[in-house]
Amino acid sequence: MVSRVHAPVAPAEMRRVLGSFATGVVVVTGEDDQGPVGFACQSFASVSLDPPLVLFCPAHTSTSWPRIAASGHFVVNVLAADQREVCAQFATTGVDKFAGLDWAQTAWGPAIEDCLAQIMCTIEDVHRAGDHDIVVGHVQQLVTPREEGPLLFFRGDYGLSPC
Repeated sequence: MVSRVHAPVAPAEMRRVLGSFATGVVVVTGEDDQGPVGFACQSFASVSLDPPLVLFCPAHTSTSWPRIAASGHFVVNVLAADQREVCAQFATTGVDKFAGLDWAQTAWGPAIEDCLAQIMCTIEDVHRAGDHDIVVGHVQQLVTPREEGPLLFFRGDYGLSPC
């Protein structure tokens, strides 16, 4: 068998190629003694139906994730196509991410109003993976306030759902 040596994959090339896969956009929220906290995330997926598990992948550089992790629970807010501004607000550091937003307190953290879905979870497991963590959440409650198209992220920009 012939051994092949491959050049390492550059981060910019990885981002460019994997950007060809459209993803939905969510906001992961929680709360600690400092108040509500959250961040925008496009690395989210369903893992299992039985038991009901989901995952998301926060960066090690996130300042919001450690605050959420300490609580042991979180809410995944699935953004609708018309919620690009909500995503931008939660992608910004150093601001009150909840300013001007309607949200409701739940046992798992803040649920942002008018999202497509709210997925309330307890933290099942956390795995270190490169420069991110893989967080597995055990789904405790599901809410679907709207039935419209999702906000999508594709090739480095936001797009509207073709639905």
